[in-house]
Amino acid sequence: MLSESPPIYQRESVKTSQLNKSDNKLAQSGEALLDILKGCQNNIEHHKETLYKSFYGYVKGVVTRYVTDFHYAEEIVNDSFIKIFNNLSSFQALGQATNVSTSFKAWIAKIASRTAIDFLRKKKIDFNKDDISDINHSSIAYEQSSSSEIKDILKLLNALPQTQRAIFNLYEIEGFSHQEIAVMLSIPENVSRSYLSRAKNKLKALYIENF
Repeated sequence: MLSESPPIYQRESVKTSQLNKSDNKLAQSGEALLDILKGCQNNIEHHKETLYKSFYGYVKGVVTRYVTDFHYAEEIVNDSFIKIFNNLSSFQALGQATNVSTSFKAWIAKIASRTAIDFLRKKKIDFNKDDISDINHSSIAYEQSSSSEIKDILKLLNALPQTQRAIFNLYEIEGFSHQEIAVMLSIPENVSRSYLSRAKNKLKALYIENF
C-alpha cells in the first residue's frame, strides 16, 4: 500500500527543459546523492524535489521505451517516483558513495520498468501473443555491436511488436533474467527467450535497412 498522495512536484507534468540544472548536477555525484537520499528518507521536501527533478528525465526515458503515449508515460513516471520514495530504505547502496549514482539509476530503472509493465497488463496487453508476421522471420546472427550501432538500434525499438519490445528492454537494458521476465509477464521462460531472439533479429534487420 502506497503512502499519502505525493506533493505537487510529483503529480504535475514536468518538462525536462524546465528542470533546475544545478539541482540536476547536485544529485549526480556520490556524496551529494547519498545526502539527498538520506534527506528523502527523513521526508525533507527540498531533497525529495531535488531527487525528482534530477532523475525525472532518466525515469521518463525508461518508461517511454515501453509506453510511447505522452500522457500515459507522465502518469507512469509519477507512479514510479511514488514507489521510489516509498522504497528508498531498500536501496542497497545507500550506505556507500562509490558508484552510488550508477547503482541508483539501475535500481530506479527496474522500478520504472516494472511500473510500465504493470500499466500494460492493466491495459490487457496479452504478452503471450506476438506479431504473426515475425514467426518465420529469417534468423540473423546477432554479433557484438559497437556503441554507435547500439544507439542506432535503440532508436528502432518502437518498430518492434509490443511483447518483443518489452522483453528486449527488460532483458538487454534493465538486466532482468528470463525467469524474472516470465513471472512479470505471466509467460513461460522459453517463450521469453524466443521473443528476445525475434526482437534481436528484427532489430538487426531494421538496422541493415535503415543505416
